[in-house]
Amino acid sequence: MISWICWFFSLTLVTYLSVYIIRKTPQYAFSALVGFYIIYLTTAQIVAARIIEVNLGFAVIFAPAGVLIYPFVAQVIDMINEVYGEKMTHAAILIAFASQVIWVIFVFIINGFPPAPYFAYEEAWQSIFSVGIRVTLASWISFLLCSHIDAFIFARIKEHFLAREKAFRQSTLINPYVWLRSGATDVISLTLDSVIFVVIAFLGVMPILPLVIGQIVMKNIIGFADNPWFVWYKSMLNKDPGQRCRTF
Repeated sequence: MISWICWFFSLTLVTYLSVYIIRKTPQYAFSALVGFYIIYLTTAQIVAARIIEVNLGFAVIFAPAGVLIYPFVAQVIDMINEVYGEKMTHAAILIAFASQVIWVIFVFIINGFPPAPYFAYEEAWQSIFSVGIRVTLASWISFLLCSHIDAFIFARIKEHFLAREKAFRQSTLINPYVWLRSGATDVISLTLDSVIFVVIAFLGVMPILPLVIGQIVMKNIIGFADNPWFVWYKSMLNKDPGQRCRTF
């Protein structure tokens, strides 16, 4: 229970903090959002080595711990796209990808040195930070493809429904067009990510259909959780009449 409280608090805090930075220091906002993006991706790579039990109330599912970070990753892509547009979002994705390549290179360099004779945790270290080439390539390919697709679809949905979104006179919190672009992009990108990653990483090694189905179900259930926070983010931006970013 404490873990879920911390999860909700963290997503709430970073959402509010992002809006605060965009309003108060817009010159630093893009860098801050990209910084959050890189932190989320790096954390997801590290914690994915641990398989956790997630009790959804109606079912208990076992999944890599990285699924708990996916809502943060999905949300920050939408945050950047909402304010800075598709072109800057693609740039943020490439910056984040470069950071992950550098991270893997650093780990490879460190693993190239022998451990000290008294270092008692080498086996645990290697089990976490020795990533196979095939799995790494699968992760990189799925990340690049799905992130760019997410950014593209988000921008197209926003562009197509923008007039109707602006014509909606009730609260942004219940605006169906804001919910649509956040939810639809998450479903598409997370589903594609599950298929692409599992097929590239495990085809010919183990049965991929159960893995694909499990990843699709788990990622979409957890990934959908970021939508209320994105809508709240959009609502807070709309309350600032001085907003000069490309939100509207």
